[in-house]
Amino acid sequence: MFCSRTLLFCLFCVSVAGCTSLPNHFNAYKIDVQQGNVLTQEMVAQLKPGQTRDQVRFILGTPLITDIFHQQRWDYVYRYHNGQTGTVEQRKFSLFFDKDDLLERASGDVDVATVADLTVPASRTRLVDLGSLGDAGVTTQMPPPEEPGYFRRFFDWVGF
Repeated sequence: MFCSRTLLFCLFCVSVAGCTSLPNHFNAYKIDVQQGNVLTQEMVAQLKPGQTRDQVRFILGTPLITDIFHQQRWDYVYRYHNGQTGTVEQRKFSLFFDKDDLLERASGDVDVATVADLTVPASRTRLVDLGSLGDAGVTTQMPPPEEPGYFRRFFDWVGF
């Protein structure tokens, strides 16, 4: 009789413990998950019809999906899952090549460059201010170098 009650109590405790969960205000830290190829508008703007596969791979990187049944198509897929908010951002970009392995067309979530973008020269330099020396910087002198210590002088005397 005592053994059956103990067994029943243990079974009840195990079943109740399996059903518990944390309250909503005790959330564990969830990381941001980034998967796939990150394509920027500047990268896609460099694509032009007639480029070879090697040129496209140099600009955009290796495609995420190369299908053996559709060898003339490359797919670049990007997925970002924000761990804190739970929002998911997805982008898909496909490139199509002709029978001579030259870029024919592109489609997807990232816009391809227009003719105006390709004809206008873009300035890729920017001015970085590293700070300027004032008059106070010119008048101050550097401190003299420190003399070597005992061990350094000994090692120099020995020849190390």
